[in-house]
Amino acid sequence: MTVVLHDASTIRLIGTCPADDGEVLLQHLLANPQAEVDWRGCESAHAAVIQVILVSRRPLRGPPAGPFLERLIEPALRRAGCQVPPSPQGPEVRKR
Repeated sequence: MTVVLHDASTIRLIGTCPADDGEVLLQHLLANPQAEVDWRGCESAHAAVIQVILVSRRPLRGPPAGPFLERLIEPALRRAGCQVPPSPQGPEVRKR
């Protein structure tokens, strides 16, 4: 399972999150209206998972583990109004 309800305030995304995890994430978010999404362990995520994050507008704990998520998805979520903490490296793209 790559989407895990850690406690009532934290939903963790771990490893590679496939399309089916979008539904699981949505269920956890609906059942836990105060929960934040911790994606620090997320290496990659299907667009369905990203869409659920986008529409939920829940605070994210990050940055994500995957470079694609960090370089492209995280800034897009920020531009869309999601609560994403700033990258420790600043606004520039980090090189890996």
